[in-house]
Amino acid sequence: MKKYAADIKSIINAHALIKPHIHKTTVMSSTSLNSMSHKTLFFKCECFQKSGAFKFRGASNAVFSLDEEQAGKGVVTHSSGNHAAALSLAAKMRGIPAYVVLPRNAPRCKVKNVKRYGGNIIFSDSNMLSREEITKKVLRDTGAVLVPSSNDARIISDSNMLSRDEITKKVLRDTGAVLVPSSNDARIIRPIVRDLVDDIITVDDKEIIDALWHCYKILKVAIEPSGAIGLAAVLSEKFKQNPIWKDSNNIGIVLSGGNVDTDVIWKF
Repeated sequence: MKKYAADIKSIINAHALIKPHIHKTTVMSSTSLNSMSHKTLFFKCECFQKSGAFKFRGASNAVFSLDEEQAGKGVVTHSSGNHAAALSLAAKMRGIPAYVVLPRNAPRCKVKNVKRYGGNIIFSDSNMLSREEITKKVLRDTGAVLVPSSNDARIISDSNMLSRDEITKKVLRDTGAVLVPSSNDARIIRPIVRDLVDDIITVDDKEIIDALWHCYKILKVAIEPSGAIGLAAVLSEKFKQNPIWKDSNNIGIVLSGGNVDTDVIWKF
């Protein structure tokens, strides 16, 4: 049997650890969106998760899995998105400091979230080199534990807990599939994706914005553009014309985050 960064055992253990700290987010459906897609859709609303995104699952697993000595000096990360706020909140709940390196061009709403959750912000230039160099300095100065936003078994294990959540039970009641958003094409070469993912669907900006507005107008849920990728995919012609999905009657879609800048959303 192949070994991956996360397996069923690590996922179950991670969920048991953080279950007291996370929201059990709702699963929604819509007859209107079912008609538009010609499928039965189930929306896992991780936009209602603590910190406003699914990222809180992995961040809380990383924070609460630290022993007392490790946790004592806090945690550090660099992120321009939801992981920064998620780690700040998880650290606050455990009573330890969080040091967050944010690029100066990070979305205003996400900077506010980090501040609200008590994260100690250190700004960097917008390029990755600057973020990484400043993070290394913070690590040296504080002795805190690095918690990256991805490529970490603690993060992967609990982010994947969605695969065992109630959305899967609903979808697999009949022939079905689950669509999850991904923003990094390089990850398609990873063994777990290469071995276990049936298809990769790409969508353009217009399809994403259209899906975002469908969520807002029909589901009455405000999500960020990246959180609308799953719905954009299932409504796309690529999905409808692909024979892989012909017999998939139930489709689970993860609405991964709702941290949208309200001053920007009205411009779409």
